Amino acid sequence: MADANTDAAAGPRIALLGFSIECNRFAPVATLRDFETRCLIGGAAIVADARSASPVALGEMPGFVTAMDEGGPWRPVPILLAMAEPNGPVEQDAFDGFMAQWRAGLEAAAGELDGIYCVLHGAGLTTGDLDPEGTIQAMIREVCGAVPLVCSYDLHANVSDRMVALTDAFVGYRTNPHLDMRERGAESAGLLRRLMAGERFFRAHRRLPIVAPTVSMLTAHGPYAEVIDLGQELQANDARICNVSVMGGFAYGDTPFNGMTAIVTATEQAAADALADTLAQAAWARRDRFVANLTPLDDAVAKARDGTAKLAFADVADNPGGGGRGNTMWILEAFHRAGVQDCLVGVIHDPELAAEAHGLGHGARFTARFNRSVDAADPFSKPFKAEAEVVALSDGRVTGRRGIFAGTAMTLGQTAAIRLGGITVVVISIRTQCADPAFFEHLGLDVGAARSVVVKSRGHFRGGFDEFFDHARIVEVDCPGLTSPILSRFDWRHLPRPVLPIDAEARWP
Repeated sequence: MADANTDAAAGPRIALLGFSIECNRFAPVATLRDFETRCLIGGAAIVADARSASPVALGEMPGFVTAMDEGGPWRPVPILLAMAEPNGPVEQDAFDGFMAQWRAGLEAAAGELDGIYCVLHGAGLTTGDLDPEGTIQAMIREVCGAVPLVCSYDLHANVSDRMVALTDAFVGYRTNPHLDMRERGAESAGLLRRLMAGERFFRAHRRLPIVAPTVSMLTAHGPYAEVIDLGQELQANDARICNVSVMGGFAYGDTPFNGMTAIVTATEQAAADALADTLAQAAWARRDRFVANLTPLDDAVAKARDGTAKLAFADVADNPGGGGRGNTMWILEAFHRAGVQDCLVGVIHDPELAAEAHGLGHGARFTARFNRSVDAADPFSKPFKAEAEVVALSDGRVTGRRGIFAGTAMTLGQTAAIRLGGITVVVISIRTQCADPAFFEHLGLDVGAARSVVVKSRGHFRGGFDEFFDHARIVEVDCPGLTSPILSRFDWRHLPRPVLPIDAEARWP
């Protein structure tokens, strides 16, 4: 803790750090470059970015900094914030480099800190560590001891025992699509101020043998929404409860601690335990509803070609937001072959194709060859070619307009819109999920005028495209890919078994 004689008017000294990446064990390894491309900032740049109009960091850190600024004087001690697009496990050398920076920053401030805020994802992996978030928290405790620590997490976190034991308050997202990141950062600030004022919190967690398909974890409706809403209702009626977080988990992390987990932070251990039990029982009672109900590709083609309703087609099995490569061709090839008209498709990650379109220029006609240089061992990224016209070009610098990316400065790299018959495809150079209509609109494409829109996204597009497509107008298509919600298609190595819905014999408690 800081010296008792510290000038109170200057406010508490709070260390800021973060590691946020959702890791799919079946995807290619993430490198240092993946963080540099998305968000790797240190020192004062963390706070400057958080206070900017269009930060590059996702919302937790901006929300925390804003709430701390509004709550009174404080002195940030920013160290390093590392965020990357979901990918495979992080190269161990890259993670070790981050660890060295976090440790050095904390050691330099040791004995003078009043609190620590850590932005984490909870579904991270490295090539040598199944629980990097727990490793970070263990290092923080080793260096800083009992200094109040609050950690915020994505609701797709795979929750290890260390992640709960080593933080003072566990704060998870409550919305999927993730629209409450700033609010959870602000909530973390409030809980940290309470801890620094002398309150003590207790935590309880219950993990269930439910590894829910990603498409079954929406929070506007459905079984997951009902459990989250129950937790919020019960918290509102019990002043002892400080936070309720129900983590759905991320199946493709393939860890020994996969499984839906309820975590409660409270001022009394008995209150935390009782509510964690209640929420676990509520989730288990709904266990048969955590299943994937997808539309076969042939049916999706018929809807797009012959139907009259405006529809969004989600390529949920190739979601870059879950580690997908963003380049599978099943839907595009099938729609093109069927002659689908007035259709937008985005965003396809293909740097070579985007560069070729830029080199040819607006109005050029050429043979667009997708996935021309993919690894032959990749079972999903098959080549596809079609005659095309370049209709728009950009440098890919976009500020998100809605949903998870609202207000966030995004970089898509060289970007092109190319027309293949009745289909216009947006091709990008930096892999990102299609969660914001701005990815189309900055090229002059009118989402509202299209009869159908295909998005490489699992669910976050719902928060960005909801002004065009309500739930009834969304079709989740069953195709192959690294993020297929049909979990029986994967070769699991670490997943605790049996688990639902993969194993019918799963039992709890």
